[in-house]
Amino acid sequence: MYKSFFKRLIDFFVAMMGLLIISPIFLLVAIMLWFDFKGTPFFKQQRPGMNEKIFSIIKFKTMNNNTDANGKLLPDSLRITKLGRFIRKTSLDEIPQLFNVLKGDMSLVGPRPLLPSYLPYYKEDERIRHSVRPGITGLAQVSGRNYLTWEEKFAFDAEYVNNLTFRMDFQILSKTVKKALSGQDVAFDADEIVERLDDYRKNNVGQKSVLKKV
Repeated sequence: MYKSFFKRLIDFFVAMMGLLIISPIFLLVAIMLWFDFKGTPFFKQQRPGMNEKIFSIIKFKTMNNNTDANGKLLPDSLRITKLGRFIRKTSLDEIPQLFNVLKGDMSLVGPRPLLPSYLPYYKEDERIRHSVRPGITGLAQVSGRNYLTWEEKFAFDAEYVNNLTFRMDFQILSKTVKKALSGQDVAFDADEIVERLDDYRKNNVGQKSVLKKV
C-alpha cells in the first residue's frame, strides 16, 4: 500500500511544503547564480524515469560552458565555479528537483536517474531500478555516493526496490540531510572517480569498475 499509493502522496505534500519553507533560500541561490553565470540559474537534462520514460530533470547550474580549442567542453573540475562548488557540496543544486517530484517524474527517495545513453548497457537484473520513480536521493547516495563502483550502486538500487518501505525512505532522508550538511562523499567531477557506464561496459572491463586515479 505504501509503495503503490502513500509514497506518491507523501512525496507530493513534502515537496510542496519543502518548496514553501525553503523558498527564501531557493530565491537567494537563483539570484546569485543568475549573476554568477550571467543568465539562467537552472540546468536541464534528459533522464530516464519510471519504466524508462524520458523526462527533463532540473537542477541549479554549477558549471559554465567553457570549451577547449576544439570546441569540446572542458572537464567538470575546470568548469565548476567557486559558487557552484559550494552549492554542489551542500547539495543545494538538488533543490529544483522538488518540482520534478510535484510533477510525478521523481520521488523524494529512489534510484538516482542516470543518462539515457546508459540504457542499452544495463544488465537485465539491473533494470529493476526503473520499476520505481527515480529519487532526489537514494540508498546508494547515502552508502557512498560517487565513490561506489557501478555494480555496488546497482546492487543498492535493487536492494532498495526489493525492500521499499516507509521506514527505509525515512532513514535514507535522515542520512541524506546529515551528509548534505557535512558535504560528505561529494565528487565534483564524477568521471574522475569512476568512468561512464557506457564506456565501462563497452570496454568490457569486467565485473568490477576500475577506479581512476584522482
